[in-house]
Amino acid sequence: MIAYLDGKLAYKDATLAIVDILGVGYEVRISLATFSKLPAEGEATKIYTYQHIKEDGQTLYGFLDPSEKALFLQLISVSGIGPGTGIVMVSSMSVGEIRDAIVHENVRAIQAIKGVGPKTAQRVILELKDKMRKDELLAKAGVDTVPLARQHNTRRAEALQALVTLGFARAAAEKQLDQIQQKHGGELSVEELIKFALKSH
Repeated sequence: MIAYLDGKLAYKDATLAIVDILGVGYEVRISLATFSKLPAEGEATKIYTYQHIKEDGQTLYGFLDPSEKALFLQLISVSGIGPGTGIVMVSSMSVGEIRDAIVHENVRAIQAIKGVGPKTAQRVILELKDKMRKDELLAKAGVDTVPLARQHNTRRAEALQALVTLGFARAAAEKQLDQIQQKHGGELSVEELIKFALKSH
């Protein structure tokens, strides 16, 4: 998986950036927040990425802020939210606004986002509110939750993507990964997560 791109910004528009790394241009789908913070074309930039692999192609999603990537990964871990909807969500509201809406169970704010219906909005809140509240408490205590969340969620997202690529149904794979992490803890590597899932399948 490609975790980040560090190179020269060759092109940018509101939804897309191309990063030139040693003469190879990487096309990245970006959020509006990332677009607004990108440097001028031709300048150096580092974009944190999530690589989404499907049968019919691969897409890179990119974020200048690691906390935005961490939130994006949390959002797409919710059943019914794919990367396309995830990028729309983080483009529609800031990281703080989304986290606040989830923590305070503001269904109306979440479902106001294009492509998010009332059931999906409720699912987002149900599945993420406890995690967000815990992160908020840790942040108040001075503990940086983003690297931990990013690391943990990236491993889970990578394992999930691998299992889907291997032919698992997405919902079944998500359930299995949840059970594995509850049983063995959240510190398993991508390889360990996949191996446990394959053994129990």
